[in-house]
Amino acid sequence: MRYTVVERQLKEASKRISRYKTELAIADEQLNHLRNAADDARVKSLVSETALADQERREVDQQVDSMSRHHEYLISEIKNLEDRQDELLEKISKTVSR
Repeated sequence: MRYTVVERQLKEASKRISRYKTELAIADEQLNHLRNAADDARVKSLVSETALADQERREVDQQVDSMSRHHEYLISEIKNLEDRQDELLEKISKTVSR
């Protein structure tokens, strides 16, 4: 593979990692907020023992589950991109050392 192609792929991987890390920071904040809301909804559901409070608790729990999956997806994508970045750096290193 030509050096310029590898270099371009490396830059693209780096940009994607940066975007995903920014998105992960936002997801962290949202997940913390949702977890706090879920805790509050659980307490409210236990105290009030109403169907409406239980429904609100289930909805918040679903949001936490969804955000947790998104959070894990972002972590996985960052890991995959970092692995790809390492592979590309190895290719560049081999090209330069020739």
